[in-house]
Amino acid sequence: MRPIVGIISNSYLVNDEYPAHAGGTMNSEAVACVSGCLPLLIPADPRFVSIDELLQTCDGFLLTGGRPNVHPEEYGEAETSAHGDFDRARDSITLPLVRACVARGQPFFAICRGFQELNVAMGGTLHPEIRDLPGRNNHRMPPDGTLEEKFALRHRVTLTEGGLFNRLLGQTEIITNTLHGQGIKTAGERIVIDGQACDGTPEAIYVEGAKGFALGVQWHPEWNAANDPVSRPLFAAFGEAVRQWAAGKPAEAAKKIA
Repeated sequence: MRPIVGIISNSYLVNDEYPAHAGGTMNSEAVACVSGCLPLLIPADPRFVSIDELLQTCDGFLLTGGRPNVHPEEYGEAETSAHGDFDRARDSITLPLVRACVARGQPFFAICRGFQELNVAMGGTLHPEIRDLPGRNNHRMPPDGTLEEKFALRHRVTLTEGGLFNRLLGQTEIITNTLHGQGIKTAGERIVIDGQACDGTPEAIYVEGAKGFALGVQWHPEWNAANDPVSRPLFAAFGEAVRQWAAGKPAEAAKKIA
């Protein structure tokens, strides 16, 4: 039986009136077809699930992207219009879940909003809008075009030579898509910035000294994950870590990414 990866969902209104939890098909496809795990969509709402239940049910977690942002109160700042929309229910699940996984060594892979959740969970802060900062580029999704055009590879990310991502991917410079508005302002405790865009925006992070797979990327590797030379090894390594956890051997997976 395949190990289970809990995929954090987002809240939506179907036809602007029917509440729903949903996740992108590309997330499930990456988990199933590249990581080799069973994707299980998690309703990210403390009314329905508890952290303990999730930790006992799932072997690993995928913290997905999403349009709402982490509420700035979670990192000690006041809400402004620049911070956009929020999902406090998801905040209530993902932030303590990240901290619990780090403490246990349970594997997780954090993407886009998940990347920002990882940083906030570890005590870091966020810029509300990257494109408004001097010298920074617009990292947001192109407003027009097909999905292929919106998820197209758009900028370079330089990885730390000899760092974790360099070892996983075998290169120090990669090309990624970019579909985010916010970004890291200050790194959280034990958060290592291991890759940056050309304008200095953090793009790849991990938790220093983590006992398990605890990585995050600001881009969307779930897009075309089976074929992309950067996405595939990331999801493959995540899947291996989840299998080791399920087999009761988390230390073996940790050695491979240390």
